[in-house]
Amino acid sequence: MRFTVEPWSAEYGPSSEAAMQEAAQPPKLDVEVDPSRWTAITPSWDGRTDVIFIDGVRRVDANVWIEQPNDLPALGLCAVYAAGAVRANGTAEVVAVEAARGLFTSALGASDLDTRHGSYRVHPSAGESPEDLWLAIQSEMGKQEGELARSFVGESLVVVDGPLSHGRHPDGVVGYIKRQHTHYLPPDVRSLLLDLPVARRTPIFLIGGRSNRYSWYQRLAIGGGPAGGLVRCEVAADGPIDEAIRLADTVASVLPRFASQPHKDPRAPQNLYPIAGLERTLRRRLGDPSLMERAIRLASAGS
Repeated sequence: MRFTVEPWSAEYGPSSEAAMQEAAQPPKLDVEVDPSRWTAITPSWDGRTDVIFIDGVRRVDANVWIEQPNDLPALGLCAVYAAGAVRANGTAEVVAVEAARGLFTSALGASDLDTRHGSYRVHPSAGESPEDLWLAIQSEMGKQEGELARSFVGESLVVVDGPLSHGRHPDGVVGYIKRQHTHYLPPDVRSLLLDLPVARRTPIFLIGGRSNRYSWYQRLAIGGGPAGGLVRCEVAADGPIDEAIRLADTVASVLPRFASQPHKDPRAPQNLYPIAGLERTLRRRLGDPSLMERAIRLASAGS
Protein backbone atom coordinates (compact mmCIF):
# COMPACT_ATOMS: atom_id res chain seq x y z
CA MET A 1 0.00 0.00 0.00
CA ARG A 2 1.35 3.41 -1.00
CA PHE A 3 0.27 6.52 0.82
CA THR A 4 1.42 9.99 1.86
CA VAL A 5 1.00 11.83 5.15
CA GLU A 6 -0.78 15.17 5.15
CA PRO A 7 1.89 17.74 6.12
CA TRP A 8 -0.56 19.93 8.07
CA SER A 9 -0.95 19.22 11.79
CA ALA A 10 -4.01 17.03 12.37
CA GLU A 11 -5.55 19.63 14.72
CA TYR A 12 -6.13 21.93 11.72
CA GLY A 13 -7.66 19.23 9.50
CA PRO A 14 -6.40 18.55 5.97
CA SER A 15 -5.32 21.32 3.61
CA SER A 16 -7.71 19.90 1.00
CA GLU A 17 -11.14 18.44 1.79
CA ALA A 18 -11.57 14.71 1.16
CA ALA A 19 -14.73 15.33 -0.87
CA MET A 20 -14.33 18.71 -2.52
CA GLN A 21 -17.42 20.31 -4.04
CA GLU A 22 -17.60 21.13 -7.71
CA ALA A 23 -17.85 24.85 -8.49
CA ALA A 24 -21.42 26.14 -8.67
CA GLN A 25 -20.83 27.21 -12.26
CA PRO A 26 -18.04 26.20 -14.64
CA PRO A 27 -15.15 28.67 -14.85
CA LYS A 28 -14.14 30.34 -18.10
CA LEU A 29 -10.81 28.77 -19.03
CA ASP A 30 -9.77 30.69 -22.16
CA VAL A 31 -9.05 34.10 -20.65
CA GLU A 32 -5.25 33.70 -20.91
CA VAL A 33 -4.60 30.45 -22.77
CA ASP A 34 -6.84 28.21 -24.86
CA PRO A 35 -7.81 25.13 -22.78
CA SER A 36 -6.21 22.85 -25.38
CA ARG A 37 -2.82 24.44 -24.59
CA TRP A 38 -3.02 24.50 -20.80
CA THR A 39 0.36 23.79 -19.23
CA ALA A 40 2.43 25.04 -16.28
CA ILE A 41 3.48 28.67 -16.75
CA THR A 42 6.89 29.96 -15.74
CA PRO A 43 6.13 33.46 -14.46
CA SER A 44 8.02 36.57 -15.47
CA TRP A 45 8.86 38.52 -12.33
CA ASP A 46 8.60 42.32 -12.32
CA GLY A 47 11.29 42.63 -9.62
CA ARG A 48 9.01 43.67 -6.76
CA THR A 49 10.04 42.45 -3.32
CA ASP A 50 7.88 44.68 -1.10
CA VAL A 51 4.79 42.73 -0.04
CA ILE A 52 2.03 43.66 2.40
CA PHE A 53 0.32 40.64 3.97
CA ILE A 54 -3.05 41.22 5.66
CA ASP A 55 -4.84 38.83 8.00
CA GLY A 56 -7.30 38.82 10.87
CA VAL A 57 -8.05 36.78 13.99
CA ARG A 58 -11.11 36.54 16.23
CA ARG A 59 -12.10 35.07 19.58
CA VAL A 60 -15.33 34.71 21.56
CA ASP A 61 -14.81 35.80 25.16
CA ALA A 62 -18.26 34.73 26.41
CA ASN A 63 -21.66 33.43 25.33
CA VAL A 64 -24.43 35.49 26.89
CA TRP A 65 -28.22 35.22 26.97
CA ILE A 66 -29.98 38.54 26.52
CA GLU A 67 -33.47 38.95 27.91
CA GLN A 68 -36.17 40.18 25.56
CA PRO A 69 -39.62 41.60 26.33
CA ASN A 70 -42.35 38.96 25.96
CA ASP A 71 -39.96 36.42 24.50
CA LEU A 72 -37.26 33.92 25.41
CA PRO A 73 -33.70 35.18 25.90
CA ALA A 74 -31.57 35.46 22.74
CA LEU A 75 -28.00 34.28 22.37
CA GLY A 76 -25.22 36.83 22.12
CA LEU A 77 -21.50 36.41 21.49
CA CYS A 78 -19.05 38.77 23.18
CA ALA A 79 -16.17 38.73 20.73
CA VAL A 80 -12.87 40.46 20.15
CA TYR A 81 -11.35 40.62 16.68
CA ALA A 82 -8.35 42.23 15.05
CA ALA A 83 -6.83 42.73 11.62
CA GLY A 84 -3.26 43.69 10.82
CA ALA A 85 -0.71 44.21 8.10
CA VAL A 86 2.90 43.07 7.94
CA ARG A 87 5.42 44.41 5.44
CA ALA A 88 7.90 41.84 4.14
CA ASN A 89 10.95 43.15 2.32
CA GLY A 90 14.04 41.35 3.47
CA THR A 91 12.67 41.65 7.01
CA ALA A 92 9.12 41.47 8.35
CA GLU A 93 7.56 44.42 10.21
CA VAL A 94 4.02 44.74 11.52
CA VAL A 95 2.89 48.12 10.18
CA ALA A 96 -0.78 48.28 11.22
CA VAL A 97 -3.14 46.68 13.74
CA GLU A 98 -6.84 47.38 14.29
CA ALA A 99 -8.69 45.66 17.16
CA ALA A 100 -12.28 45.92 18.37
CA ARG A 101 -14.80 44.24 20.67
CA GLY A 102 -18.39 43.52 19.77
CA LEU A 103 -21.59 42.01 21.13
CA PHE A 104 -23.20 40.07 18.28
CA THR A 105 -26.86 39.20 18.77
CA SER A 106 -30.33 39.30 17.25
CA ALA A 107 -31.86 40.31 20.61
CA LEU A 108 -34.34 43.18 20.41
CA GLY A 109 -33.24 46.23 22.38
CA ALA A 110 -29.67 44.96 22.88
CA SER A 111 -27.16 47.66 23.84
CA ASP A 112 -23.42 47.97 24.32
CA LEU A 113 -22.04 45.78 27.09
CA ASP A 114 -19.67 47.78 29.31
CA THR A 115 -17.10 46.08 31.53
CA ARG A 116 -14.30 47.40 33.71
CA HIS A 117 -11.77 46.39 31.02
CA GLY A 118 -13.57 47.50 27.89
CA SER A 119 -16.88 47.75 26.07
CA TYR A 120 -18.46 45.34 23.60
CA ARG A 121 -20.26 47.43 20.98
CA VAL A 122 -23.53 45.87 19.90
CA HIS A 123 -23.76 44.55 16.33
CA PRO A 124 -27.28 43.40 15.40
CA SER A 125 -27.32 40.07 13.60
CA ALA A 126 -29.83 39.05 10.96
CA GLY A 127 -29.99 35.50 12.36
CA GLU A 128 -30.02 34.04 15.84
CA SER A 129 -28.14 30.76 15.41
CA PRO A 130 -24.51 30.45 16.57
CA GLU A 131 -23.50 30.09 12.91
CA ASP A 132 -25.23 33.38 12.05
CA LEU A 133 -23.44 35.15 14.89
CA TRP A 134 -20.06 33.73 13.91
CA LEU A 135 -20.63 34.93 10.35
CA ALA A 136 -21.42 38.39 11.69
CA ILE A 137 -18.12 38.42 13.58
CA GLN A 138 -16.31 37.29 10.44
CA SER A 139 -18.00 40.08 8.48
CA GLU A 140 -16.82 42.80 10.86
CA MET A 141 -13.29 41.42 10.87
CA GLY A 142 -13.42 41.35 7.07
CA LYS A 143 -14.30 45.04 7.04
CA GLN A 144 -11.18 45.75 9.07
CA GLU A 145 -9.08 43.75 6.60
CA GLY A 146 -10.62 45.56 3.64
CA GLU A 147 -9.91 49.00 5.11
CA LEU A 148 -6.29 48.06 5.77
CA ALA A 149 -5.88 46.64 2.26
CA ARG A 150 -7.25 49.83 0.75
CA SER A 151 -4.68 51.91 2.60
CA PHE A 152 -1.74 50.03 1.04
CA VAL A 153 -2.93 49.43 -2.54
CA GLY A 154 -0.73 51.19 -5.07
CA GLU A 155 2.46 51.27 -3.04
CA SER A 156 3.04 47.52 -2.58
CA LEU A 157 1.86 44.10 -3.62
CA VAL A 158 -1.05 43.46 -1.19
CA VAL A 159 -1.96 39.87 -0.30
CA VAL A 160 -4.98 39.11 1.89
CA ASP A 161 -5.11 35.75 3.66
CA GLY A 162 -8.37 34.22 2.41
CA PRO A 163 -10.76 34.73 -0.50
CA LEU A 164 -11.75 38.19 -1.66
CA SER A 165 -15.08 39.64 -0.57
CA HIS A 166 -17.18 41.57 -3.09
CA GLY A 167 -17.28 45.29 -2.30
CA ARG A 168 -14.86 44.95 0.60
CA HIS A 169 -11.47 44.44 -1.01
CA PRO A 170 -10.30 47.04 -3.56
CA ASP A 171 -8.97 46.27 -7.02
CA GLY A 172 -5.34 45.19 -7.09
CA VAL A 173 -5.55 43.11 -3.90
CA VAL A 174 -4.67 39.41 -4.17
CA GLY A 175 -6.69 36.84 -2.26
CA TYR A 176 -4.59 33.92 -0.97
CA ILE A 177 -6.53 30.69 -0.36
CA LYS A 178 -4.44 28.05 1.36
CA ARG A 179 -7.20 25.50 2.12
CA GLN A 180 -9.02 23.94 -0.84
CA HIS A 181 -12.75 23.19 -0.50
CA THR A 182 -13.96 23.44 -4.11
CA HIS A 183 -12.96 22.02 -7.49
CA TYR A 184 -12.82 25.01 -9.83
CA LEU A 185 -11.14 23.24 -12.74
CA PRO A 186 -12.90 20.58 -14.84
CA PRO A 187 -11.38 17.07 -14.84
CA ASP A 188 -9.83 17.41 -18.30
CA VAL A 189 -7.38 20.10 -17.08
CA ARG A 190 -7.34 19.29 -13.36
CA SER A 191 -4.50 16.78 -13.80
CA LEU A 192 -2.16 19.73 -14.41
CA LEU A 193 -2.27 20.41 -10.67
CA LEU A 194 -0.72 17.03 -9.82
CA ASP A 195 2.55 17.79 -11.61
CA LEU A 196 2.66 21.57 -11.16
CA PRO A 197 6.29 22.46 -10.30
CA VAL A 198 7.28 24.77 -7.45
CA ALA A 199 7.10 28.48 -8.38
CA ARG A 200 4.95 27.70 -11.41
CA ARG A 201 1.31 28.54 -11.94
CA THR A 202 -1.63 27.46 -14.02
CA PRO A 203 -3.10 29.74 -16.65
CA ILE A 204 -5.63 32.24 -15.32
CA PHE A 205 -9.31 31.26 -15.36
CA LEU A 206 -12.43 33.33 -14.64
CA ILE A 207 -14.72 32.47 -11.71
CA GLY A 208 -18.25 33.88 -11.76
CA GLY A 209 -20.87 34.16 -9.02
CA ARG A 210 -21.58 37.15 -6.79
CA SER A 211 -18.47 38.77 -8.25
CA ASN A 212 -16.14 37.89 -11.11
CA ARG A 213 -12.60 36.94 -10.16
CA TYR A 214 -9.51 35.99 -12.13
CA SER A 215 -7.91 33.01 -10.42
CA TRP A 216 -4.97 30.62 -10.74
CA TYR A 217 -3.28 27.80 -8.84
CA GLN A 218 0.39 27.74 -7.94
CA ARG A 219 2.70 25.50 -5.95
CA LEU A 220 4.64 27.06 -3.10
CA ALA A 221 6.80 24.11 -2.13
CA ILE A 222 6.97 20.33 -2.15
CA GLY A 223 4.56 18.84 0.37
CA GLY A 224 2.90 15.54 1.20
CA GLY A 225 -0.30 14.48 -0.49
CA PRO A 226 -1.82 15.48 -3.83
CA ALA A 227 -2.43 19.06 -2.68
CA GLY A 228 0.92 19.47 -0.92
CA GLY A 229 2.06 23.07 -1.26
CA LEU A 230 -0.78 23.89 -3.65
CA VAL A 231 -2.65 27.18 -3.18
CA ARG A 232 -5.17 29.20 -5.17
CA CYS A 233 -4.99 32.96 -5.64
CA GLU A 234 -7.51 35.42 -7.04
CA VAL A 235 -7.94 39.07 -8.02
CA ALA A 236 -11.02 41.05 -8.96
CA ALA A 237 -11.89 40.75 -12.64
CA ASP A 238 -12.87 44.41 -12.97
CA GLY A 239 -9.58 45.36 -14.60
CA PRO A 240 -7.84 44.25 -17.81
CA ILE A 241 -6.54 40.70 -18.11
CA ASP A 242 -3.01 42.02 -18.72
CA GLU A 243 -2.94 43.48 -15.20
CA ALA A 244 -4.20 40.19 -13.75
CA ILE A 245 -1.44 38.32 -15.61
CA ARG A 246 1.16 40.73 -14.23
CA LEU A 247 -0.11 40.19 -10.68
CA ALA A 248 -0.28 36.42 -11.13
CA ASP A 249 3.32 36.31 -12.37
CA THR A 250 4.53 38.46 -9.49
CA VAL A 251 2.70 36.42 -6.86
CA ALA A 252 3.86 33.10 -8.32
CA SER A 253 7.46 34.38 -8.27
CA VAL A 254 7.45 35.99 -4.83
CA LEU A 255 5.31 33.81 -2.52
CA PRO A 256 7.43 30.61 -2.55
CA ARG A 257 10.19 32.34 -0.60
CA PHE A 258 7.72 32.83 2.29
CA ALA A 259 6.59 29.18 2.41
CA SER A 260 6.90 27.73 5.91
CA GLN A 261 8.66 24.56 7.05
CA PRO A 262 6.91 21.76 9.04
CA HIS A 263 9.27 22.05 12.01
CA LYS A 264 8.27 25.73 12.39
CA ASP A 265 4.59 25.76 11.43
CA PRO A 266 1.96 22.98 11.71
CA ARG A 267 0.24 24.28 8.56
CA ALA A 268 3.36 24.22 6.41
CA PRO A 269 4.03 25.06 3.69
CA GLN A 270 0.80 26.96 2.93
CA ASN A 271 0.80 29.12 6.08
CA LEU A 272 3.33 31.76 5.02
CA TYR A 273 5.88 32.94 7.59
CA PRO A 274 4.79 36.61 7.59
CA ILE A 275 1.14 35.61 8.07
CA ALA A 276 2.00 33.22 10.90
CA GLY A 277 3.98 35.95 12.68
CA LEU A 278 1.16 38.45 12.15
CA GLU A 279 -1.35 36.00 13.63
CA ARG A 280 0.75 35.69 16.80
CA THR A 281 0.96 39.46 17.14
CA LEU A 282 -2.78 39.89 16.62
CA ARG A 283 -3.67 37.22 19.19
CA ARG A 284 -1.60 39.05 21.78
CA ARG A 285 -3.57 42.19 20.98
CA LEU A 286 -6.84 40.39 21.76
CA GLY A 287 -6.02 40.53 25.46
CA ASP A 288 -6.38 37.93 28.20
CA PRO A 289 -9.51 35.79 27.66
CA SER A 290 -9.87 34.81 31.33
CA LEU A 291 -9.66 38.44 32.43
CA MET A 292 -12.34 39.49 29.94
CA GLU A 293 -14.63 36.60 30.83
CA ARG A 294 -14.46 37.58 34.53
CA ALA A 295 -15.18 41.19 33.60
CA ILE A 296 -18.24 40.13 31.60
CA ARG A 297 -19.50 38.00 34.50
CA LEU A 298 -19.07 40.93 36.90
CA ALA A 299 -20.96 43.19 34.48
CA SER A 300 -23.73 40.60 34.27
CA ALA A 301 -24.04 40.44 38.07
CA GLY A 302 -24.52 44.19 38.19
CA SER A 303 -27.03 44.39 35.32
